[in-house]
Amino acid sequence: MHENTERTLIRDCPAIQIPAGNTIVLHAGDTVFITQSLGGSYTVATEMGLARISAQNADALGLDVPSPAEASPAADMGAAVDEKKVWDQLKTCYDPEIPVNIVDLGLIYDCEIAAGEGRGAVVTVKMTLTAPGCGMGPVLAQEAKGKIEALPGVDEANVELVWDPPWNQAMISETGKMQLGII
Repeated sequence: MHENTERTLIRDCPAIQIPAGNTIVLHAGDTVFITQSLGGSYTVATEMGLARISAQNADALGLDVPSPAEASPAADMGAAVDEKKVWDQLKTCYDPEIPVNIVDLGLIYDCEIAAGEGRGAVVTVKMTLTAPGCGMGPVLAQEAKGKIEALPGVDEANVELVWDPPWNQAMISETGKMQLGII
């Protein structure tokens, strides 16, 4: 969509430095190169290396900011939460360096849905990372949490980073391997 596009930032913009996970500020007038625009965020190459810009800051790139989905929490509280919808929502979360979603990368180990007491469902997900020292882990976990909590009927999401079993390339789905060209 916007990949391989050079842009000049039109305002200062918070970003996450990849792979460290540190918050940085990119400045108005800086030139960036969009290397990936998947799942609502943008990976950009800067003079300082790679950085991730959220969808809420797309306007700094001169792009339209997606409007937030209108949700009616009262109407959603009784909605049954379909596990497939949770997995589909997780497929909208992408590793900022690898153009494959976290499900097809094999990073999601478990998904449990429990009825909340007098409220919406509680979804608990166990996920890992391709490397234990990756600073983007908390960023990816927070993104997954937010996307799950946006589902109708979900009141709370918990995303736990786990390291057992250790991730390896055999965990990548066939779809992910085809996307990466390793089949």
